Amino acid sequence: MTGMATSVKNIIFDLGGVLLGIDAQRSIKAFEDLGMPQLIKAGGWGYNHPVFLDMEAGKLTDDEFRNGIRQLLPKQVENDEIDAAWCAMILNYFPERIELINRLSKDYRVYLFSNTNAIHIRHFHGLFSQTFGHSLSDLFVKDYYSSEIGLRKPAIESFNYVLNDAGLKAEETLFVDDSDANVESAKKTGMSTIWLTPESDLLSFF
Repeated sequence: MTGMATSVKNIIFDLGGVLLGIDAQRSIKAFEDLGMPQLIKAGGWGYNHPVFLDMEAGKLTDDEFRNGIRQLLPKQVENDEIDAAWCAMILNYFPERIELINRLSKDYRVYLFSNTNAIHIRHFHGLFSQTFGHSLSDLFVKDYYSSEIGLRKPAIESFNYVLNDAGLKAEETLFVDDSDANVESAKKTGMSTIWLTPESDLLSFF
């Protein structure tokens, strides 16, 4: 692949915004329609409330998350309404980027590391199987999710966990993410990085 440092043997990809389309405003609007007040993070992309952050850190069960959401709502809502609002942000996969992963996997050890939660995991795994006819996990040596390892990006500990668990050397590993904060943190481990902005063409990096 052109443009790839010869020292790179491993590539860790983020999911949302990199391989999978995400529009957080859709979930924000869906929760507002259920009566939730705006609890927006400074970056404007998601909710700044412990119930959301704790869910992604694996500190809550699905039902604990749903009950936490109900405490923020003025009316009683069913589990499926909460799940639908929470998953509204998940759009479609980028087919050309999924094909890129398939090509890269022939020459590199490819991994996934995503800040996410059990409800989203079920949804986007089901979406992938429905779209491509096989498991998302088949694309990677291993896929890592914040809710399962108990650590969220951009904590340096989260990157060190993945590197150690996978037995990877940071200096031989490239990390790709659409969050500047995540990329800057990953750099501190010694990994090479790609910050994928909305204007970036992922395929051009390879």
